Amino acid sequence: MIRSPGADEPDPRVQTPGATLEDEQTEVTLRPRSLDEFVGQDVVVDQLQVSLEAAAARGEALDHVLLAGPPGLGKTSLAQILAGELGVPFVQTAAPALERKGDIAAFLTALEPRSIFFVDEIHRLSRALEETFYPAMEDRQLPITVGVGAGARVMTLDLPPFTLVGATTRAGRLTTPLRDRFGIQHRLEPYGPRDLATIVRRSATILGVELAGAGAEAIAARSRGTPRVANRLLKRVRDYAEVRAGGIVTEQVAGDALDMLQVDHLGLDRLDREILSAVCEKFGGGPVGLSTLAVTVGEETDTLEDVYEPYLLVCGLLKRTPRGRVATPRAWAHLGLEPPRDPALF
Repeated sequence: MIRSPGADEPDPRVQTPGATLEDEQTEVTLRPRSLDEFVGQDVVVDQLQVSLEAAAARGEALDHVLLAGPPGLGKTSLAQILAGELGVPFVQTAAPALERKGDIAAFLTALEPRSIFFVDEIHRLSRALEETFYPAMEDRQLPITVGVGAGARVMTLDLPPFTLVGATTRAGRLTTPLRDRFGIQHRLEPYGPRDLATIVRRSATILGVELAGAGAEAIAARSRGTPRVANRLLKRVRDYAEVRAGGIVTEQVAGDALDMLQVDHLGLDRLDREILSAVCEKFGGGPVGLSTLAVTVGEETDTLEDVYEPYLLVCGLLKRTPRGRVATPRAWAHLGLEPPRDPALF
């Protein structure tokens, strides 16, 4: 296993926009620091291990990496692990923060050799900015226009070898020229209950939470197949256990805490059920357009499409049609409602 000096210490440069210092410290603490600690995604981890060892043996920068999948599955953690395993700097930004070509140039020209440059939500790059990455990724060169008008000229800056790691929740929105420049491409899938329970137990140990019986499994079952959700629920269950159950998280305590938080046995929260209720009760089961549905529940369309809808689709509670979103028979049953008699809706 390739390890870097100081790999067990959090990187102070890695922060989550909008989070409090306590939230950031907790998130960094719970993140796995090596591929050995990373739970789940076994095929992805095995393939990355081979790529890491090959790059280290040759003394080269790792090939560019694209990580796709729903939010909260560990794309950022894997990017940080790649840097830690190779013992190279980790530089992080998000595509919405890159507004001009100069922003990209400032990052790329400041990179140290073999650095990992992580760009989150890379599908949100504008086409002009995306094209700036093409020569940087392929030839390690950055063309810069100096001057304006007839006197303008193009200078080419040589860049050190580096690895661009792009993360996206919408791989289909990436253009083919950009996607094809990533030599290593992986999609992360939702986690199974067993892996999530393992993650909950690991996080509980780090946070000093006492688990008993099937407490970890009870939290994992309602975690939507997502480690980030599992860790968030664990912290809320911990609070409940400390106040009302002597600090010990059992299966019963976890269930009571999650019921209080309005997280049901499928992992649906209040807004999930509001979405389903809106489709079923206000629009007769659908079809209903995404923008109309977003206005109805008071959320942004991107939030519905990226955060809530994928899990409702995985659970078989909602389906997409050319005319809009439609509730399935299972959605009606989950809400305790009588479905319409019109079979065309299903």
